[in-house]
Amino acid sequence: MSIFQEFLLHPRTTGAVAASSPALARALTDGLRLEHARTVVELGPGTGPVTAAILRRMAPGTRFVAVEANGRLAAVLRRRYRLRPVEVIHDSAERLADIVDGPVDAVVSGLPWTVLPRPVRTRILDAIGAVLAPDGGFTTFAYVHAAWTPPARDFAAELGARFRTLERTPLVWANLPPAFVHRALHRR
Repeated sequence: MSIFQEFLLHPRTTGAVAASSPALARALTDGLRLEHARTVVELGPGTGPVTAAILRRMAPGTRFVAVEANGRLAAVLRRRYRLRPVEVIHDSAERLADIVDGPVDAVVSGLPWTVLPRPVRTRILDAIGAVLAPDGGFTTFAYVHAAWTPPARDFAAELGARFRTLERTPLVWANLPPAFVHRALHRR
Protein backbone atom coordinates (compact mmCIF):
# COMPACT_ATOMS: atom_id res chain seq x y z
CA MET A 1 0.00 0.00 0.00
CA SER A 2 1.45 3.35 -1.01
CA ILE A 3 0.52 6.94 -0.36
CA PHE A 4 0.00 7.41 -4.10
CA GLN A 5 -2.56 4.58 -4.17
CA GLU A 6 -4.39 6.09 -1.22
CA PHE A 7 -4.28 9.52 -2.88
CA LEU A 8 -5.93 8.07 -5.99
CA LEU A 9 -8.61 6.39 -3.87
CA HIS A 10 -9.15 9.24 -1.37
CA PRO A 11 -7.64 12.53 -2.61
CA ARG A 12 -9.67 14.70 -0.19
CA THR A 13 -8.34 12.92 2.89
CA THR A 14 -4.89 11.72 1.84
CA GLY A 15 -3.68 15.01 0.36
CA ALA A 16 -0.23 13.70 -0.70
CA VAL A 17 0.97 11.98 -3.85
CA ALA A 18 4.21 10.72 -2.30
CA ALA A 19 5.52 9.91 1.14
CA SER A 20 7.50 12.60 2.93
CA SER A 21 11.19 12.60 2.09
CA PRO A 22 13.95 12.11 4.68
CA ALA A 23 14.79 15.81 4.29
CA LEU A 24 11.22 16.86 5.09
CA ALA A 25 11.09 14.40 8.00
CA ARG A 26 14.26 16.00 9.44
CA ALA A 27 12.82 19.49 9.02
CA LEU A 28 9.60 18.41 10.78
CA THR A 29 11.48 17.00 13.76
CA ASP A 30 14.10 19.76 14.08
CA GLY A 31 13.63 22.20 16.94
CA LEU A 32 11.16 20.10 18.93
CA ARG A 33 13.65 18.78 21.51
CA LEU A 34 12.35 15.24 20.99
CA GLU A 35 15.38 13.96 22.90
CA HIS A 36 13.80 15.41 26.08
CA ALA A 37 10.13 14.71 25.34
CA ARG A 38 8.04 12.48 27.58
CA THR A 39 5.12 12.22 25.13
CA VAL A 40 5.14 12.75 21.36
CA VAL A 41 2.16 12.58 18.98
CA GLU A 42 2.21 12.23 15.22
CA LEU A 43 -0.96 13.05 13.31
CA GLY A 44 -1.44 11.55 9.86
CA PRO A 45 1.69 9.39 9.77
CA GLY A 46 0.69 7.64 6.54
CA THR A 47 3.24 4.91 5.82
CA GLY A 48 5.69 6.21 8.41
CA PRO A 49 8.69 8.09 7.02
CA VAL A 50 8.31 10.85 9.63
CA THR A 51 7.58 8.18 12.25
CA ALA A 52 11.07 6.80 11.60
CA ALA A 53 12.65 10.24 12.10
CA ILE A 54 10.77 10.70 15.38
CA LEU A 55 11.87 7.28 16.63
CA ARG A 56 15.51 8.10 15.83
CA ARG A 57 15.37 11.33 17.88
CA MET A 58 13.28 10.42 20.90
CA ALA A 59 14.77 9.10 24.13
CA PRO A 60 14.11 5.61 25.46
CA GLY A 61 10.94 5.56 27.54
CA THR A 62 9.19 8.30 25.59
CA ARG A 63 5.53 7.61 24.87
CA PHE A 64 4.91 7.91 21.13
CA VAL A 65 1.35 7.89 19.77
CA ALA A 66 0.64 7.92 16.01
CA VAL A 67 -2.95 8.76 15.03
CA GLU A 68 -3.99 7.70 11.52
CA ALA A 69 -7.58 8.04 10.23
CA ASN A 70 -7.05 5.75 7.23
CA GLY A 71 -7.49 2.14 8.38
CA ARG A 72 -5.33 0.66 5.61
CA LEU A 73 -2.46 3.03 6.36
CA ALA A 74 -2.80 2.41 10.11
CA ALA A 75 -2.46 -1.33 9.45
CA VAL A 76 0.65 -0.77 7.31
CA LEU A 77 2.15 1.40 10.05
CA ARG A 78 1.40 -1.19 12.75
CA ARG A 79 3.14 -3.91 10.73
CA ARG A 80 6.10 -1.70 9.83
CA TYR A 81 6.75 -0.63 13.45
CA ARG A 82 5.46 -3.66 15.35
CA LEU A 83 8.79 -4.06 17.17
CA ARG A 84 9.23 -0.37 17.91
CA PRO A 85 7.80 1.76 20.76
CA VAL A 86 4.96 3.43 18.84
CA GLU A 87 1.24 3.16 19.61
CA VAL A 88 -0.67 3.29 16.32
CA ILE A 89 -4.23 4.49 16.85
CA HIS A 90 -6.77 4.25 14.02
CA ASP A 91 -8.90 7.30 14.73
CA SER A 92 -9.49 10.92 13.79
CA ALA A 93 -7.09 13.64 14.93
CA GLU A 94 -10.22 15.51 16.04
CA ARG A 95 -10.39 13.09 18.97
CA LEU A 96 -6.80 13.67 20.10
CA ALA A 97 -7.86 14.95 23.53
CA ASP A 98 -9.73 11.65 24.09
CA ILE A 99 -6.82 9.55 22.82
CA VAL A 100 -3.98 11.21 24.78
CA ASP A 101 -4.57 12.73 28.18
CA GLY A 102 -1.62 15.12 27.95
CA PRO A 103 0.57 16.90 28.50
CA VAL A 104 2.15 16.28 25.11
CA ASP A 105 5.59 17.75 24.53
CA ALA A 106 5.51 17.65 20.72
CA VAL A 107 2.93 17.16 17.98
CA VAL A 108 4.16 16.46 14.45
CA SER A 109 1.54 16.57 11.72
CA GLY A 110 1.31 15.28 8.19
CA LEU A 111 -2.37 16.22 7.85
CA PRO A 112 -3.58 17.84 4.60
CA TRP A 113 -4.64 21.12 6.21
CA THR A 114 -5.56 22.91 2.98
CA VAL A 115 -8.13 20.30 1.94
CA LEU A 116 -9.74 19.92 5.37
CA PRO A 117 -13.00 21.81 5.87
CA ARG A 118 -12.50 24.78 8.22
CA PRO A 119 -14.65 23.28 11.05
CA VAL A 120 -12.59 20.05 10.99
CA ARG A 121 -9.33 22.01 10.92
CA THR A 122 -10.50 24.10 13.88
CA ARG A 123 -11.52 21.02 15.91
CA ILE A 124 -8.13 19.41 15.28
CA LEU A 125 -6.25 22.57 16.29
CA ASP A 126 -8.45 22.81 19.40
CA ALA A 127 -7.62 19.18 20.26
CA ILE A 128 -3.90 19.87 19.82
CA GLY A 129 -4.19 22.90 22.08
CA ALA A 130 -6.01 20.83 24.70
CA VAL A 131 -3.15 18.33 25.07
CA LEU A 132 -0.02 20.30 24.15
CA ALA A 133 2.15 21.36 27.10
CA PRO A 134 2.45 25.18 27.43
CA ASP A 135 6.07 25.01 26.25
CA GLY A 136 5.38 22.24 23.74
CA GLY A 137 5.94 22.43 20.02
CA PHE A 138 3.86 21.70 16.94
CA THR A 139 5.17 21.18 13.42
CA THR A 140 3.43 20.56 10.14
CA PHE A 141 4.22 21.15 6.51
CA ALA A 142 2.70 22.85 3.49
CA TYR A 143 3.41 22.21 -0.16
CA VAL A 144 4.83 25.20 -1.97
CA HIS A 145 2.25 25.03 -4.77
CA ALA A 146 -0.62 25.46 -2.28
CA ALA A 147 0.97 28.05 0.04
CA TRP A 148 -0.72 31.00 -1.66
CA THR A 149 -4.26 29.55 -1.49
CA PRO A 150 -6.87 31.01 0.88
CA PRO A 151 -7.06 27.80 3.00
CA ALA A 152 -3.26 27.81 3.43
CA ARG A 153 -3.21 31.50 4.37
CA ASP A 154 -6.11 30.95 6.79
CA PHE A 155 -4.29 28.02 8.37
CA ALA A 156 -1.09 30.04 8.85
CA ALA A 157 -3.15 32.83 10.45
CA GLU A 158 -4.81 30.30 12.78
CA LEU A 159 -1.38 29.07 13.88
CA GLY A 160 -0.25 32.65 14.50
CA ALA A 161 -3.28 33.24 16.71
CA ARG A 162 -2.69 30.05 18.71
CA PHE A 163 1.10 30.17 19.24
CA ARG A 164 3.43 32.92 20.47
CA THR A 165 6.25 31.79 18.16
CA LEU A 166 5.62 30.76 14.57
CA GLU A 167 8.47 30.05 12.17
CA ARG A 168 8.49 28.94 8.56
CA THR A 169 11.52 26.99 7.38
CA PRO A 170 13.23 27.49 4.08
CA LEU A 171 11.78 25.43 1.27
CA VAL A 172 12.65 21.74 1.40
CA TRP A 173 13.39 21.08 -2.26
CA ALA A 174 14.23 17.42 -1.64
CA ASN A 175 10.56 16.46 -1.34
CA LEU A 176 7.83 15.68 -3.86
CA PRO A 177 6.36 18.23 -4.13
CA PRO A 178 8.67 20.74 -2.43
CA ALA A 179 7.39 21.89 0.96
CA PHE A 180 8.19 24.07 3.93
CA VAL A 181 7.58 23.45 7.61
CA HIS A 182 5.54 25.54 10.02
CA ARG A 183 7.14 25.33 13.49
CA ALA A 184 4.83 26.64 16.22
CA LEU A 185 6.02 26.97 19.80
CA HIS A 186 4.59 28.18 23.11
CA ARG A 187 0.81 27.96 22.74
CA ARG A 188 -1.26 30.95 23.80
